[in-house]
Amino acid sequence: MLTLHRAELLCPGDGASAAGSPATGAVLVDGAVLVDGAAVAAIGPFAELAAGSPARVREWPGVLVPGLLNRHGAWLLEGVYHPDPREGIGEQPLPPADGLTDGQWGGSARRGLQRLLGHGVTALTGPFARAAVRTAVGRSGLRTAPGTPGTATAPGPLDPLAAGPLAAALHRPLTVGGAADFTVFAARTVEELDGGGAVCLATVLDGRLLHRRR
Repeated sequence: MLTLHRAELLCPGDGASAAGSPATGAVLVDGAVLVDGAAVAAIGPFAELAAGSPARVREWPGVLVPGLLNRHGAWLLEGVYHPDPREGIGEQPLPPADGLTDGQWGGSARRGLQRLLGHGVTALTGPFARAAVRTAVGRSGLRTAPGTPGTATAPGPLDPLAAGPLAAALHRPLTVGGAADFTVFAARTVEELDGGGAVCLATVLDGRLLHRRR
C-alpha cells in the first residue's frame, strides 16, 4: 500500500557540516514522504508526489524528521521501572523495587517502549541483560543500535532531544529505498526541536504508524 505523508516542513536529515559532524540538512516547505510498505519510495514537494498518485494521504501539521535514537536504552528499560497508570503512582520512571518478577519487568519495558515511541524514538541502544526486556524490545519493532560503551547503561531522559540538538539525536536520514522510520512534531521550525519539549504527533516505523497523539 502506498501512503503519502505530507508535512508543513520536511527535514530528511541528510546534511553534514563542513567538519563532517551531523547536521539536519535542507528543510522542504510542504514536503512529503511516499511510503511503499516498509520503505521510502520518494521524497519531495507534496504537489509533485501527489500528482496522479493513487497513494492514501496523511496530512500532518508541524515538522517531519527522521526517527530518533535514544542512547540510554538499557538504563531506561532495565535501570528504572515504568509504572502502570492503574497503579496510581504516575507515569514517570521510578527506581525499581526489589524482587520484581520477569512479568513485571516485561510489562515495565513494554510501557517504557510505548513512551519512547511517544517521544519520536525509533531506535535505542542495548544490550539488554533481562530476557523479558529483550523479548519486549524484539516485539516492539524498535531498532537496536550500537552506542558508545557505557552510555546505554547511563541515566538519561526518555526524550533524546532533551539532551541536545536535533542533529545529534537523529538515528539515520530518510533516503529513497531506506526504511520508512520518521516522526512528526508540533513545531513551527526545525530549530524549535532542539532541547526537547515539542509534542510528538506521530511516530512511523517501517511504514507503520506506531504512535499517534490523540
